[in-house]
Amino acid sequence: MRDAFDEVWGTSGDRTGRPGFTELADWIANTPPAELDRRQKAAEAAFRQLGITFAVYGEEESAERIIPFDIVPRIFTHTEWAKLSEGLVQRVEAINAFLNDVYGAQKILADGVVPSELVLANPQFRGFLHGQKPPHGVFSHICGIDLVRTGADDFFVLEDNARTPSGVSYMLENREAMLRLCPEIFHRFPVCPVDRYPDQLRETLRSVAPRSTRSEPVCVLLTPGHFNSAFYEHSFLADSMGIELVEAADLEVDDDIVWMRTIDGRVRVDVIYRRIDDDYIDPLVFRPDSLLGVPGLIAAYRAGNVALVNAPGTGIADDKAIYSYMPEIVKYYSGGEAKLPNVETYRCREADALQYVLDNLEQLVVKLVDGSGGYGMLVGPTATRQQVEDFRAALIAEPQRYIAQPTLALSTVPTLTDKGVAPRHVDFRPFVLTGAKGVHIVPGGLTRVALLEGSLVVNSSQGGGTKDSLILSDVPGQYQSQGPDGQTQRQK
Repeated sequence: MRDAFDEVWGTSGDRTGRPGFTELADWIANTPPAELDRRQKAAEAAFRQLGITFAVYGEEESAERIIPFDIVPRIFTHTEWAKLSEGLVQRVEAINAFLNDVYGAQKILADGVVPSELVLANPQFRGFLHGQKPPHGVFSHICGIDLVRTGADDFFVLEDNARTPSGVSYMLENREAMLRLCPEIFHRFPVCPVDRYPDQLRETLRSVAPRSTRSEPVCVLLTPGHFNSAFYEHSFLADSMGIELVEAADLEVDDDIVWMRTIDGRVRVDVIYRRIDDDYIDPLVFRPDSLLGVPGLIAAYRAGNVALVNAPGTGIADDKAIYSYMPEIVKYYSGGEAKLPNVETYRCREADALQYVLDNLEQLVVKLVDGSGGYGMLVGPTATRQQVEDFRAALIAEPQRYIAQPTLALSTVPTLTDKGVAPRHVDFRPFVLTGAKGVHIVPGGLTRVALLEGSLVVNSSQGGGTKDSLILSDVPGQYQSQGPDGQTQRQK
């Protein structure tokens, strides 16, 4: 693996800042370490007071954690963001076209672009929904596309999150922390605001209400409850959008219509932003032992009386085996090459690829096709001999469950550590909204950082943290939040 590209310092090693980033490099160099540490501790104290936590499943103690926050921001230039935005729109439009197709005419399967068995035999494919169109034809309304970078102009999609992507609350709270603690950054750089995301999300939800809905659709956010790892985000988003946060016991289905119980009586629900996986949302259709779902919800959805965001069955689009075909999928539906390429991927279900992976396990990253959160993954260069051999046995036993990728030299960003500011590897998750009126992308995203020196694993469940991601505007001026009309306000 070659030396990593640092997004601020470049590859020179002198820390003077690559072209366009000298001012940020100067800010890092000239802010005393004690002051950076004070600001970071203040941010962590604020997060603790607000209850910005996530849960780590399987731990008996300290299961609730504050996600580590790093005070040194990450910056994307206006040109970089414009390029990324074009690729994100193209990819998400292709994901929705793919979902419409595989639950409809299945032309992409008939044409042999994607193997039929990879879709039709996949546990995430909900065959009983074949022929079912969600309201306004949108399947994946909220996508989190994980990106990695290896050079100044080299961006790759690491994976697609088309079911219930999380992390946007950290994007918003990180920005609030930076505005309070590092205001000088927003005087130096023309940073695009991110605070309109809740408004855009609310408008996306309203736009996909069933066509029979009255003029003011009722939207709710369905959470599994406060024991869920992302419960803070659920409550934060519901509050920010001004919609009700509900659990299964708050909803009932009567004659294929969803109702919310309130102290003033029942209220009909038109749109449900569900943060519960398919398997748990309706015990009459999926797991009968689920206490998190609403009996009859799928019947109401199939009757066209409620929109589910994201729609059931979207998990097929973020299966990592399907991911390996995304360049072909994008080209099939858009007619052009993918503007954001995939990381090279070996499908272990194919004999030649499996043999290559088995021969090179120590140099590769191996993942479960349905894995998430950094679990069920082998990072060959840092794995023990026993871990490598365990994965070798698992691959031989069930090769179809795995894909493998080269160990990339992920870009680094200066990060505050116990030993001062040092480079740490990062990825990036922008959030893409698709409603009846098209695709919208907030100018920001969640930068996740591997806090351990040399680590490539950025997941919070595996010890990673987050940074604020600053997208620079092409309009110079001082940072302002969104105005009452939703337009960016900026002082010239």
